[in-house]
Amino acid sequence: MKYLYLFFALFLVSSCGEDTAHEIVDKSMVASGSNYIEGKRISFYFRDYYYESFRKDGQYELIRRKTDTTGTVKDVLSNNGFQRYINEKPVSLPDSMAVKYSESVNSVHYFAYLPYGLNDASVHKELLGEVTLFGRDYYKIKIWFDEEGGGEDYEDIYVYWIDKQTFTIGYLAYLFHVDGGGLRFRDAYNERTIKGIRFADYRNFKPKNPNASLYSLDSLFIEDELELLSTIELKNIKVD
Repeated sequence: MKYLYLFFALFLVSSCGEDTAHEIVDKSMVASGSNYIEGKRISFYFRDYYYESFRKDGQYELIRRKTDTTGTVKDVLSNNGFQRYINEKPVSLPDSMAVKYSESVNSVHYFAYLPYGLNDASVHKELLGEVTLFGRDYYKIKIWFDEEGGGEDYEDIYVYWIDKQTFTIGYLAYLFHVDGGGLRFRDAYNERTIKGIRFADYRNFKPKNPNASLYSLDSLFIEDELELLSTIELKNIKVD
């Protein structure tokens, strides 16, 4: 049991709340080196897959590749849509499978480069308040999306805890709807900076109480009421 207290500073929600949240996210992007991502080819390994991305002037290419004894499967998500290759030859997939693989590729790349992407046109932000977790002060910010431009999972809701001193993301949580839905809470660790870009690994939790609220997960984390599901570790990161 963690015998620490969580302190809330409540704020009046108004139109200025989104402006303030936007300013905080802007500072987080600067602190995390998000401005260095464009024009760089970034690669890493996550679990059994190799990932690679390139973004410039609104164009993007997100790659996932796995090689085993049967050959190589490569998924490519770009402005042109999704395409799967097996041993470098394009293959056709049912639309439902293409959407599933597309979202899977996008999800890993999305989390790897946070807070990059949080200023996209489809993103909305709200400052929920300030909290103290384990002696450090954080801005607590809610993120949600428009249906147009928000992807297949646009109904998902996120909360980010941004450190008031460093403006980096210390924790994040989200409410998701696929596969029966649920809540997740992630605790950042092993933060490192490579060619100006901050990367972090995460411990991935779910609440022990299935009726928990997204907005109470920080309290539950302190009270040891979250269950560790997995670790999310990016290995062999390269930025070229």
